[in-house]
Parts: sequence; C-alpha cells; structure tokens
Amino acid sequence: MDDRFLSDEDLPYCPLKLLLINQLRKVVIWNFFPLWIFSQVGGEEVDSKILPYCSINKNEKRTIGEMEQEFLQAMQSFYYEGKAIMSNEEFDNLKEELMWEGSSVVMLSSDEQRFLEASMAYVSGNPILSDEEYDKLKMKLKMDGSEIVCEGPRCSLRSKKVYSDLAIDYFKMFLLNVPATVVALGLFFFLDDITGFEITYLLELPEPFSFIFTWFAAVPAIVYLALSLTKLILKDFLILKGPCPNCGTENVSFFGTILSIPNDSNTNNVKCSGCGTEMVYDSGSRLITLPEGGKA
Repeated sequence: MDDRFLSDEDLPYCPLKLLLINQLRKVVIWNFFPLWIFSQVGGEEVDSKILPYCSINKNEKRTIGEMEQEFLQAMQSFYYEGKAIMSNEEFDNLKEELMWEGSSVVMLSSDEQRFLEASMAYVSGNPILSDEEYDKLKMKLKMDGSEIVCEGPRCSLRSKKVYSDLAIDYFKMFLLNVPATVVALGLFFFLDDITGFEITYLLELPEPFSFIFTWFAAVPAIVYLALSLTKLILKDFLILKGPCPNCGTENVSFFGTILSIPNDSNTNNVKCSGCGTEMVYDSGSRLITLPEGGKA
C-alpha cells in the first residue's frame, strides 16, 4: 500500500493520534475547502479582500495608492473644511484595509499627517501653510527621522542644482554600540568570576527574584556601561544615508567626534561608490547636493 494513503486504522496507536487527525481535518475544512468553493464561483477569479470597503469586482479593484489618497482627502475635508465625504463606517473600513495592506499612512504621527495634508492642499491650489511654515515642518520631520519627507533625486530651477534627501541610518548607528556592548559583557563576566560567581547565584534565584535582578539590575547596568563607553569614544555622532543624485546608489557618511578628533563642520564631501560623482552631504539641511560644475 502506498504510504500516502494510510487510513486511520493503519496508523500506530498513540495518545496524540486522535488529536493529530482532528487538527489535520480542521486545517483542510476551514482553510482549503472554503478557498476552493469561492474560487469556483462563476468560473472567475474572485478578489481575496473581504472587508466591506473593498469591491470584489476585479475591474473596480482599488490600488493602495488610491485608497491612501482617499484616506488623506477624507481627513483633509473633515479637519479643514468641516465636511465628511464618507460615513464613519466607511472611514473605519478604509483605515482597517490600509492597515491590513501595511500602509504607513494610517500609522503617521500628527506632524506627518499635517505635512501630507499641506502637500496635497498645495498641489490642489489651496495651501493651508505658508512657505516658511511648510519648510519648518519639513525640517522638523527630517530631524525626527521621518521617511515621508525623503524624496528622490530632483532638480531646482531656481538654484540650478541637483538635490537628494538624507535619512538617518539607524542600523549602522546601532552597530556602533556593538563593540562597547561586547566589552561591557566581558567586564560583567569578569566581575562575576572575581566575586566567586556571586552574580550567577543571583541570576539563579527562585522567581520572581531572578527576574527582578536580571531585568532591573543586570541588564540596565550592562546597557548603561555600553552606552557610556560608546559616548566616550564617539561624541554627538550621526550616520546619514541617501541616494546619489546622479546614479541613485545609496552612500553613507559619518558626522561626529572620534576620541579627541573633532568634526565641527556640518558638511562632508562624499564620492559615490557607484559612479564616482563628488557630492556634498549637509547634516544641517539633511540634503545631498552636487558641487558647482558637478555632473548630473
């Protein structure tokens, strides 16, 4: 007999036999059978989205961008014009669908939502912020590390320069703390060794004493020591990344003081690793610019 077609009686008896069979049947019935039924309706492919807001008509299926635009328009109409263009139920369904799709629009902070609303209002010819207020809000979001204000390479007709935005490279900034963390752990184990493993004894205490000592004493001490060692070597450090205005290759630049070697300048000259273009990284304005005479 083919092993793939064993019946229940052919399985060796064990306490988990019935549980295993029941679970497999539930998986098949509740997951695969409904999908097979719905996929056969009308002989056509059916939209997998089931929220009330979404249409199952394939020809009228909305994209994420269209739903995000309608979401922002609904907020703008409600907050700035005092009119609701959709009901509360429709708005909640739209918001839930965007969250299900992983859209970042519904997870924005108040400043980010205000910036997007101001951008949309400006494009429609009804600005809600002055140029100074808009630039100030955009700079604040840049300093906070918001990615919605980061644009790709672009040209300015007034200054006749090519620009690109800089963003904080949190991963590389995190990696800068790894060496100090290793040193802090080494000191922690060394202290445990010279005290006759007293720290290990405290970590093995019965609960909840072991939990309290680990998370409220040992871990905070290691983190504080690691951060202190990092700040002792690197002061006011910042790592920024951004695409090259010429070829789009992402490049990284470090700002800060290493030991006693200061870097008081807010700008760094960076050579693109992809095309070799000379660029100027400005940590103050969070912009990448090509110098005068640079190719674009």
